[in-house]
Amino acid sequence: MSIVIKFFIAPGDASAAGIADSGPDGVFGSLTCGNFDASEAVIEWESVLTGQSFEALVASGEPHTVTDTGDEGSPLLFVISGALQWTLAGASAARLVEVGEVWIQERAAEGEVFAPEMAAELLSDLADLARTADGRGQTVITS
Repeated sequence: MSIVIKFFIAPGDASAAGIADSGPDGVFGSLTCGNFDASEAVIEWESVLTGQSFEALVASGEPHTVTDTGDEGSPLLFVISGALQWTLAGASAARLVEVGEVWIQERAAEGEVFAPEMAAELLSDLADLARTADGRGQTVITS
């Protein structure tokens, strides 16, 4: 089964929720990727980037949910934390490669395989999206 994940920029939770069913294409800057658990990935990336434990981040309520009807097939939207957005926006290319390598190792321990080039490109593109969002005073949402 293929999972399509979209990271996109939105002015806030309400505007993101307003496009939950139609998607962000053509409305906000976005990045499309797939085949991993996005909510788990953003926590893992934040843990690597900030040094906070995965458990502490989960306990803090990050990332927070914008929409979740609980219906299969219905969109789940969540906002990446401000700390992750800020850290991604300021990360160097070398740091993003390091984060990708750690993430790949963590996923491999769970039986998932990702190419280093894919992880580096994904995190680089996500960092670009975070920089754009920061410049606009907006947030990065994931669906």
